[in-house]
Parts: sequence; structure tokens; C-alpha cells
Amino acid sequence: MDLIELLGVFGGLALFLHGMQMMSSGLEAAAGNRMKSFLERLTSNRFMGILVGALITTAVQSSSATTVMVVGFVNAGMMSLNQAVWLIMGANVGKTTTGLLIALDVGALAPIVAFIGVFMMVFLKKADLQHIGQLLAGLAILFIGMDMMSASMEPLREVPAFVNLMATLSNPILGILFGTVFTALIQSSAASVGILQTLAAAGAVEFGPSVYILFGQNIGTCITAVMASFGVSRDAKRATCVHILFNVIGTAIFTVVVMVFPLTELIEASVPGPMAQIAVMHVIFNLATTLLLLPFGNFLSKLATRILPDTGEEERDSEQGGMRLAYLTPVNALGKEGGLGVSAIVVDQLRNELHRMLEMARQNVDASFKAVLNKDTGPLDRVDQREQYIDFLNKEISRYISHLIAIETNERGSKIVSCLFSISGNIERIGDHADNLAGYTKMLAEEDISFSEYAQAEIRQMRDISIRAVSALLSSEGGQHEWLAQVAQMEQRIDDMTTSFQREQLIRMRNGTCSDEACILYSELLTDFERIGDHVLNIAQELAKAHTSLS
Repeated sequence: MDLIELLGVFGGLALFLHGMQMMSSGLEAAAGNRMKSFLERLTSNRFMGILVGALITTAVQSSSATTVMVVGFVNAGMMSLNQAVWLIMGANVGKTTTGLLIALDVGALAPIVAFIGVFMMVFLKKADLQHIGQLLAGLAILFIGMDMMSASMEPLREVPAFVNLMATLSNPILGILFGTVFTALIQSSAASVGILQTLAAAGAVEFGPSVYILFGQNIGTCITAVMASFGVSRDAKRATCVHILFNVIGTAIFTVVVMVFPLTELIEASVPGPMAQIAVMHVIFNLATTLLLLPFGNFLSKLATRILPDTGEEERDSEQGGMRLAYLTPVNALGKEGGLGVSAIVVDQLRNELHRMLEMARQNVDASFKAVLNKDTGPLDRVDQREQYIDFLNKEISRYISHLIAIETNERGSKIVSCLFSISGNIERIGDHADNLAGYTKMLAEEDISFSEYAQAEIRQMRDISIRAVSALLSSEGGQHEWLAQVAQMEQRIDDMTTSFQREQLIRMRNGTCSDEACILYSELLTDFERIGDHVLNIAQELAKAHTSLS
């Protein structure tokens, strides 16, 4: 095998992988949010779950993308572990379609499909059509890469070292191990199966030994879901465990079947061509494993729970004094390019984290106003802890959003992500103003400063409307037009109250019923009160924008 042929292999592999990425990105841009909504509407019906999982995976040619999406849904609490089992089974069935397309030599149409796809990307103005063109161009590039690899790999059957390696892999354990490791490295079973078919077509590997490599490839594809499960909830980790169990059990069963029964000989006798034979074996493996495990879906989820029992680890797994993200998965699990549904899922996870953050801010506003009224410094340590937690969440959420903005290809998704970024900053500012109020309590207590009864009555009114305004942001009606109008009215009421209370304060100053120290603190308090209203309105407006983008 000379240098030119070796470059052809690597070039073909590069085109194959790039084509898969283009397909996934094009579909994500065209229908990422719709895919998410489709999955969210699933019931616990196992057959519908398997069908949807198969259809989604067929569309994106990646069981890893579907499984990562499922892990995200479970982590966000939008899907139960039992529902996830059926989707994962369906994903394993759907991933067989790449091998079937390659075996059917659809690549003969690749130049035409490439022309149509590029034409749509370059000359059409509508964004959705451009994304569909990207999907078609990616499909064509995938098959062009396959043809390039196939032509370059033919000389491999004459290389003694390679022939000896393939002979060694006829050992079931070594073949499974090789297929697992290779697929884990490239993180795509569709790509590794395609490469195996190309080797078989070039005569570099026989069908018999290749089936063990094929079984290992099904296990290796779990690596992407494993990476996505770092730092997520226990149930989300269990969804990944179900994915691994499915493929390990299937591999164990089929290894015994192939060793005891003449299954490979039957396929060789009835299916022409090594590429088609591998594709058929891949379909039989995943379809038969799904049918065998279908009655035991709930058992798989229970087994995953036994393997990963509840430990209370989620309550103490943060290195920042107990602070943690409850819904978001680690940034590095999203990858550099993301994938189908990734940004859509993380948007839901972000909204859940922001809800937590906003609830903490509401508690601090309430506690701080009460502390000022009572001159009680007792609750201030808890207020300070929550403020640090709010700052932690704002920092982590900002990191997520900066990463999402880089990978988001859907215009609507980009608008929603930008809205959530603004909301996080405004919640953090509400927390800062609540912290300022807590600071006034310390000064009141240390300097023995007291507000007049009139000022205290006004502070009670400030507290009441501030809590009402922040609580409105937590409403299930958030983002709707009528709701936004109500929040805007409350913010205007806060502005009017600020002006009125400033006027009343001037009257008390003229009458000498307000000390200099109390006047200074009260003026600062009014400023924080008015700013809380401003940030509440900012958040409401961003929620309304996000709601409009989603509808």
C-alpha cells in the first residue's frame, strides 16, 4: 500500500465523518426544536418510544446523538427512565440504516444529491431550505468518502501485516474488543460499520471474523453517551447504563449464537456481497436484541438502578461548599459541534436552573427586607450563602450559554439562548440589591440607627410589592402577553412608590423627624428597591421574547 493509497483512505474517512457532521448539523438547524418537542410529547407507550427512537436515529444517522438527547431529557426531568429505555432501543434499531444504504449502493446517486444540496445552500435564500440543502450535501459527501475509502483499501488484502491482524481478530474476544475500542475512538458506530463494510468489499476482511468486530462496534458507540453522563443526575446516568446493557447483552447472546449455530453461513448463502451481509447482520443483531429485551424493558431500568443506586452524592458533589448545578450537564459533554437536539435540550435545562436561581433571589429579597424592618442580623449569614450560590449559578450558566452560542445553528434557538443569558445577569443583579439591603441591616444594628414608623410602613409596602413582582416571574404563565402587562404595571407601581417615598422623606427631613444617618440609609434603600423593579421588568421582557420564539 503506497502513500497515495494511504492518503486516499484518510481522505475518504475525513469526507465520511464530515458528511455525517453536515447531516446532523443541517437537521439540527432545520428542526432541532421540533425534534425536541416531538420527543417531549411521548407517552410511556413502549412501541411508540421504539418507533420514535428509530425514526430520529434514521434521520440523523447517529444513535449517539439520540442517546445524548435522551440523557439530557432524563436529566432535565422531562422524561422518566422507563420512557428512556424504549427510545434507546429504538435508537439501536435506527442506527442500522447507514449500513443498509451503503449496501444498496445509494452512493451512485451521490454526485446528483451533492449538486442539489450545494445548489440549495448557495442559491436559495430561505434559511430552512439552506439547512435541508446542507443535510443533502452531507449525505452525498458521506457516500463519496465511502467510495474513496473503498478504492484505496483494496491493496490492503495484499499486505501481510494487515492480513495477519485480521486473522487474529477471528478470535471472538479480540474481535469484539477491537470493534469496541475503534468505535469508541471515532465515536460513531455508523462510521465504523461503514469502514468495516469497505474493508469487506475490498476483500481485506472475511465476513465470518467481521461479525465479532461488528458486535464490538455496537458496544463502542456507547462512549458518547457515557461522556454526556458526566455530572448529570443519577437517573440520567442510568439511561446511559441501559444503553450499555442493551448492547452488552446483545453481544453476549449473538456471540454464543454465531459460535453454536451456522448463522453467518446462512447469511452468506442468502445475501449477495460482503457489504450487504454485514448490513443484514447489523440489522438482525439490533432488531433481534430489541425484540428479545422488549418484555424486559422495565427490568433493564431496575437493573440500571441496582447498578447505580441512590447515594445522596448529588447533595454533596460540589467542590464549592455544597453549590452545584441541578439540571445542566457539563460543557465538555456537549462537544465542540453539539449535535441533534443538544442545544434544544440544554435550553430546557437552563430554564430549570434559572428558576432555581430566581427562587433564591426571591428568598433573599424577602429575608433582607424583613431583616431591615426587625434590625435582625441573624438571617444575614443565610442571605450571604444564597448570594454566593446565585453568583456561582450565574457564572456557570454564563459558561454554558457562551458555549451554546458557539454551537447553535438554529436562528430561533440563538434568540432564546440570548434571552436566557440576559435573564441570568438580571437575576444576579436582583441578588446584589438584596445583598445591599442585608448590608443596611448591619449598619442599623451596629450604629443603633432606627427608621421612623412612617419609614417602616413604607418599607413594608416595598417588601410586599417586591415579593409580588419577583414571584410573578416564577409563574407558569411567564412570557404571555397579559402576564407581561401585569408585571409592567407592578414595575411602574414601584417607580411611582419610589418617587412618592422620596417626597415623603424630604418632608420628614424638613420636620426634623429623620436623623441624618437614617436618611442616608433610606435613600440607598429606595435606590435598591427601584432597581429591583427595573431588573424584574427586564427579566419579564426577555421571557416574553423567548416565549414568542418558542411559539
